[in-house]
Amino acid sequence: MACRQLWASRAASYLRISVFNRGFSNVVKDLKYADSHEWVKVDGNSATVGITDHAQDHLGDVVYVELPEVGATVTQGDSFGAVESVKATSDINSPVSGKVIEVNEELSSSPALVNSSPYKDGWIIKVELSDSGELNKLMDSEKYSKFCEEEDSH
Repeated sequence: MACRQLWASRAASYLRISVFNRGFSNVVKDLKYADSHEWVKVDGNSATVGITDHAQDHLGDVVYVELPEVGATVTQGDSFGAVESVKATSDINSPVSGKVIEVNEELSSSPALVNSSPYKDGWIIKVELSDSGELNKLMDSEKYSKFCEEEDSH
């Protein structure tokens, strides 16, 4: 019995170490960030949107992503879908306004791409920008990193 308890406590402490040993989330330099933890990558008049590494890390394993319809209008700061994880369901807010021109259909069958590749394969929507001036309201990578550090220390 004592041997089993010792093993269990060792296993628990090992698991705790492996979970919290991740370090700080990745923040990609050339992206813009919303304070609701979405990123946007602008290419001409279109923008690719996803959730940040910080957000997916806090959500845990993503099991479902609710996507908008192509052609839907999104507004900066408003919800356009949701990410459901084993821990919680969170709204996804659009960091920009415009029309949805593409959704990542891959997420329907592989929602965990949001966890494994938040800035590449786990993108969520592509938007045709209606007001590129809105990008000035978003954070750059340096500001976003500081924002996450402050949020995590509270």
